[in-house]
Amino acid sequence: MKKRGISQRKHTICIANRRIDFSYGIAPIYSADFGPFFGVELRPKMMENLANFLFEAGMLKRTPRSGFQFLGSGAESVAEHSFRTTCIGYALGKITPGANVDRLVQLCLFHDLPEARTGDLNYVNKKYVVPNEEKAVADLAETLPFGGEIKSLIAEYNAGETTEARLAHDADQIEMILALKEYKDLGNKYADEWLAFSMKRLLTDQARALAETILETDSSLWWFKDKSDWWVKGPG
Repeated sequence: MKKRGISQRKHTICIANRRIDFSYGIAPIYSADFGPFFGVELRPKMMENLANFLFEAGMLKRTPRSGFQFLGSGAESVAEHSFRTTCIGYALGKITPGANVDRLVQLCLFHDLPEARTGDLNYVNKKYVVPNEEKAVADLAETLPFGGEIKSLIAEYNAGETTEARLAHDADQIEMILALKEYKDLGNKYADEWLAFSMKRLLTDQARALAETILETDSSLWWFKDKSDWWVKGPG
């Protein structure tokens, strides 16, 4: 590891079982082992900004997906939605030749991050309210050493021009399709109408094929396929 500058306060962290010495206040760290992050100065203010970013991301756990109030049943946070969307994006990327799966996963992970500031607006809300997402993203990104990357990801997702952005869009819709199928299986009479609209929003053949299979699959099948006496006698 190569250090430059003069250290005022020396600290040590351990990453991947390696001791990394760094200094607050003056000296930046340069390390080929750990990539570009270690080419920035680990100042207290930067660490505070990172902490604020992580608290902000946590707000998505407490930000509800507002459409469910109109569906009449169900509830989901934006964080829950983003997690399954990311899993779906990963799966779609793996079955799409030439897709950059890493980029796709990042698009899915951050696609709704601005909603920590704007809230989630459903299709009824959007008839009357236009959120200033551009300002929300700019305010979020301006304090982060990787803020430009987050702005780029969200801009790519919104533009919808790349293969990865189209797949991320479809992952977002399939997450809703999965949720609607779950509530349909529990008896929600409006779910079918919502499903029809969600299906029409899909952009790729891979997503359409997956969505059609989802509609034909009982949402409890993954754990309740075996109807044997195990459910009576248990493991003993």
